[in-house]
Amino acid sequence: MLNYNPLHRFPSAEELPDSDDTPVDNELQDLIPGLLKAMLALLWVERWDWFFGVDMGIFYEEDKPPIVPDGFLSLGVQRFIDENLRLSYVLPLEEVVPIFVLEVVSKQYRGEYSTKKDTYEELGVLYYVVYNPTRCQKAPLEVYFLVNGKYVLQPGSQVWLPEIGLGIGRCRGVYQGVPREWLYWYDEFGQRLLTPEELIQQEQQLRQEAERKAQILAQRLRELGIDPENLL
Repeated sequence: MLNYNPLHRFPSAEELPDSDDTPVDNELQDLIPGLLKAMLALLWVERWDWFFGVDMGIFYEEDKPPIVPDGFLSLGVQRFIDENLRLSYVLPLEEVVPIFVLEVVSKQYRGEYSTKKDTYEELGVLYYVVYNPTRCQKAPLEVYFLVNGKYVLQPGSQVWLPEIGLGIGRCRGVYQGVPREWLYWYDEFGQRLLTPEELIQQEQQLRQEAERKAQILAQRLRELGIDPENLL
């Protein structure tokens, strides 16, 4: 677990860089955590005690560079600090270790199964999730749970996270026009939750269906010699 002296002045987010300036290796490392964040923004629209960072530096020790996961979730922190939002996540100042960290593996490994995993373990991140879409012999999605300071792999391609109140899993779908396998949040019954795009499409379909039924009713009234405009 992380040990630090709360009386020692740690640099603020404004005094620290917001990332390690290492570019993502592919677009999925941005889109996959971005989708999870967008879903949370709808699911928890009335909650202000959470923060989901995408490709943001987590500063945990003053003399060390930040660790930059593809995505991470913290609970029990302010969702927004001010109109400039967060520049980075300074752990000694936030005083809340992320509960969930996501790494999306590209063609080149970046320590997802070694150094990064060890660091998250040391920091006390409860859930460490690794998604490797090109993996064939092993499961593409691995969810690790911290038990006595060590990560234990959880079974299944969909895993319930009780401390978060959501499940995480993979499923084929369409996001931003791209049909492929994505990571989604799930409810306690194992049902995949809808993305913002799917919710908009659902509302549009319901509206179109209501308009269609209204047109059919109006036509039947006219056939009976009743002007539907005079019913109002």
